[in-house]
Amino acid sequence: MLVHPGSGRGKGAESAAIAEPRLRDAGFAVRRLAGRDGDEARELAREAVEAGVETLVVVGGDGLVHLALQSLAHSSTTLGIIPAGTGNDAARYLGIPRNDARAAADVVVAGRVRTVDVARTGPTYYLCVLSAGFDAVVNERANRMSWPRGQMRYNLATVAELRTFEALPYTLDLDGNTKNVKAMMVAVGNGPSFGGGLRITEGAQLDDGLLDVVLFHPMTRTQLLRAYPRLFNGTHTTHPAYEHHRVREVTVAAPGIVAYADGERLGPLPLTVTAVPQALRVLSGEQERT
Repeated sequence: MLVHPGSGRGKGAESAAIAEPRLRDAGFAVRRLAGRDGDEARELAREAVEAGVETLVVVGGDGLVHLALQSLAHSSTTLGIIPAGTGNDAARYLGIPRNDARAAADVVVAGRVRTVDVARTGPTYYLCVLSAGFDAVVNERANRMSWPRGQMRYNLATVAELRTFEALPYTLDLDGNTKNVKAMMVAVGNGPSFGGGLRITEGAQLDDGLLDVVLFHPMTRTQLLRAYPRLFNGTHTTHPAYEHHRVREVTVAAPGIVAYADGERLGPLPLTVTAVPQALRVLSGEQERT
């Protein structure tokens, strides 16, 4: 059990204290690992996977899942999740209760294994969504904010960035087809949501072997602000500025944009993202899709 004690401002430690006895009562041998920072958490995950543990249960948010994924991809170790972060988008898609650590531990106990895809850019894997436009700029600002907690932090960052953001020129290589376009935002989804339920790549499946590339053509600030709430229920897919592609590989280039994936800062564009099918074993609260 890999714990980020500070996840959710202390929720990680609280959730671990609830989940661990449930796992022990079910007959599991549990060893708790606590990473004081990202680098230590990544190293602890690597050591656990190399030791051949059956399941690595992460207690934290999407950031901790992301760190563990770097070692778990292509391994025989299964990922379990006890959500204790801000966004918890990985848990949301996998049907894992996000506000009940004991219920999340029950998903681990049930042992329903699902094999899913991941995405890779350079040496880095991600599970949910890479943001590379207005959404990335919002993420950059939100990560600098210490208040408020949860989704409201992203909402306030969105309003702040709307004052100055303009559409950017992008070059997209979509499975070898080049597209030059101006856009407000570009996202590359392995899963459907980021930022605590913003369903930017609505319809993306974690097991179809494809990436979902979504872009929004230029719009006014007022139009963007009105469209933003539609990301929470996926109805933005009918917006006239919306465009969607499914590909196996995409290269995204634009000036001045730092990309994020799973809420973690990756680096400046251009970046090439490749779908990696069936690369991760996860414990899911849903039946595996066929």
